[in-house]
Amino acid sequence: MSAYKSPLHEMSETTPTDYWNDSCAIDELTYGVEHGAVGATTNPVIVVDVLKKSYGEWKGRIEEIIREMPTATEDEVAWKLIDEMASKAARLLMPTFERTKGKKGRLSMQTNAKFYRNARAMVEQAQHFATVVPNLNVKMPVTAAGIEGIEEATYRGISVNATVSFTVPQALAVGEAVERGLSRREADGHDVSEMAPVCTIMVGRTDDWLKVVANKHGIITNPDYLEWAGVAVMKHAYRLYQERGYRARLLAAAYRNHYHWSEFIGGDVITTIPYGWAKRFNASDVKVAERIHDPLDAQMVSELRDKFDDFRRAYDEDGMTVQEFDGYGATRRTLRQFIGGFAELCQMMRDVMVPNPDK
Repeated sequence: MSAYKSPLHEMSETTPTDYWNDSCAIDELTYGVEHGAVGATTNPVIVVDVLKKSYGEWKGRIEEIIREMPTATEDEVAWKLIDEMASKAARLLMPTFERTKGKKGRLSMQTNAKFYRNARAMVEQAQHFATVVPNLNVKMPVTAAGIEGIEEATYRGISVNATVSFTVPQALAVGEAVERGLSRREADGHDVSEMAPVCTIMVGRTDDWLKVVANKHGIITNPDYLEWAGVAVMKHAYRLYQERGYRARLLAAAYRNHYHWSEFIGGDVITTIPYGWAKRFNASDVKVAERIHDPLDAQMVSELRDKFDDFRRAYDEDGMTVQEFDGYGATRRTLRQFIGGFAELCQMMRDVMVPNPDK
């Protein structure tokens, strides 16, 4: 009799769907690897959360960094810490990276969210990250400048993970940008076989935004539909990616319910799952079965399109132009949170560099 496999482990071994751990915390990533995870993701909010949980382990190193970099600002100390946290986590994934010749076993590091309007700055930071972590995906937001940066970073041989992305138009723009970058690189005679570009759709944040819109404008709809909006976007984008043969893989992020995992099983996609949700999924009775091709409720899609202009913008291929990405509500909310997360991290560095004398 074969040994028991947790649902996430079973999914990873029996379907094309990959499981990544949505954190660079060593204990959480270790659990993930033990249950089939073949990658991990980070962002400023995650880094702050990890640091709060394991501050005792890092405080001494933060003090050392401050001494080693006597002219550094709190921002520079924060980025040095991010580099070291990422490097430590990436080592856990290196065996998978080497075994799969770069296709799996990668850690995603996020560029400074403040650069969301500056493609050049994003690309320069991506190139720095590549000197820190060899098994890397670089996260860039899917803003107008981000699309430019994604193409250029891809051309320079850096595997991207497009983030701050919630919609079909964003996913398609990323797919096209990656193809342009790969084609330019191939035309210059470079091998791209070991690159592994990814496009995230933050399915839970798509749901979150429609709930905000419903409350702001007093819209009444079947409440169950608001738990499926992100699933609808992801499945539509996946069908289009398969039809068009994009070489980037879609990744589902921002978990709010089990549909954000279970409905994508069987697809050639990545599910990046926070530790808490991973434990819940592994303890659940949800069966590991292919659902990626299960059809959507046509009434649900129709009602969401009729009642929510922002769902139509998210679901339809031509719902937004690239120039409109920066103004989409979920984009603004998420950028503000990520920028705020980095500000909180800098505050934590400040508290070590310039301790509060009143305490």
